Amino acid sequence: MKQYLLSVYQPDGDPPPAEVLEPIMRELDAVGEEMRAAGVWVFSGGLHSPSSATVLRLREGEVLMTDGPYTEGKEHIGGFTVIRVPDLDAALEWGRKMARAVAHLPIEVRPFQGEETG
Repeated sequence: MKQYLLSVYQPDGDPPPAEVLEPIMRELDAVGEEMRAAGVWVFSGGLHSPSSATVLRLREGEVLMTDGPYTEGKEHIGGFTVIRVPDLDAALEWGRKMARAVAHLPIEVRPFQGEETG
C-alpha cells in the first residue's frame, strides 16, 4: 500500500459566506466518513491562512526567519488528507470524490516517496 496526499487548494481572501461553505463542508465530511469506512483514511487537517506561516531558510550559514507564505500567489493549500491505497488509480478515485465535494476547488494528488507498507 502507498500513501498519497490529497491537497485542497483555495483562493486567497475571505472564506465564502456560510450558505456557500456549509454544504461544501458537509460534502467533504461525507467523503471523509466514506474514506474511514473504506479503511483508506490516515489523517486530515485544515490549515490557517498563509499569513500565519513562518518560513525558515538557510542563507550564508544562518537560518533566516520570515513571516508569511513561501510564495505569493492567488491560491494556497487550505487543507489536506493523507490516504493509504494500493495505487495511483485508487488515489485518483478518492481525489475525484473530494473534487466533487469541494465544487470548484482543485485537488492535487501526490504520492509520498518510499511509502510502501504492509
